[in-house]
Amino acid sequence: MTRYRYPLPAFLAGVSIFLGGCASTPPPTEQVAVTTAALANATRAGGPEWAAAEMRLAREKLDRANLAMVAKKHDDARMFAQQSQVDAQLAEAKANSSKARKAADEAQEANRVLSEEMLRKAPASTTTPRN
Repeated sequence: MTRYRYPLPAFLAGVSIFLGGCASTPPPTEQVAVTTAALANATRAGGPEWAAAEMRLAREKLDRANLAMVAKKHDDARMFAQQSQVDAQLAEAKANSSKARKAADEAQEANRVLSEEMLRKAPASTTTPRN
């Protein structure tokens, strides 16, 4: 009969590898909280008005993340939450960009109107010959 030299360490290493592979991923509660905050920031920035499509996608993906957490599919939940966060950040950036563009357009229009007003009120220069 053959005796193995290190049966217990080999057995423990095998069990630890097996258990490590079976261990479930922890729920991504922190990622979901960060994503929820990103959605709130995008909403405050005007995302629903200026980036409606991105806001819709962000909300849908956060809903999917929450459903995946309930189903204990934590890897899927983390993925959906991360995607939702990116969509929310994009919505916030688009909203801020659109508001800045609108403010710039309004300032440019105000400058144009002011220039026209100044030209209208400027006295007509008349040149009279001097003797």
